Amino acid sequence: MKRLLLGAGILLLSSAALADDCGNANNQIEMNTCAANQLKAADSKLNAAYGTAMKRAPEATKTLLRTAQQKWIALRDADCALISSGTEGGSIQPMIHAQCLTDKTVERTAWLESLLNCEEGDLSCPLPPPH
Repeated sequence: MKRLLLGAGILLLSSAALADDCGNANNQIEMNTCAANQLKAADSKLNAAYGTAMKRAPEATKTLLRTAQQKWIALRDADCALISSGTEGGSIQPMIHAQCLTDKTVERTAWLESLLNCEEGDLSCPLPPPH
């Protein structure tokens, strides 16, 4: 439960911080570019959390984590294709798509980070505590 609350808090703070970065965009091209940059930053954070989780995971868990991550990416991409399909062909579509990917990536990062900070004795956590 604490992990869920921590993840939700991180997600809310991250989304607010990301939204502030695009406040000065003046046209759709700038907004699309800004959304793409936010996605790139969120993806970097996700990759760092995933890398740390993979380093800490026992060998038997690494395959499960890799499979889960690959399937999550496929789900995220499919969800965001659906979300942005209503703007197909419009100049706003890249921004809507990137924002969806960013939101889901920030959420996944928070979840992975929660696995890296499990409390001692949390049997629902597949990763051992840091050494």
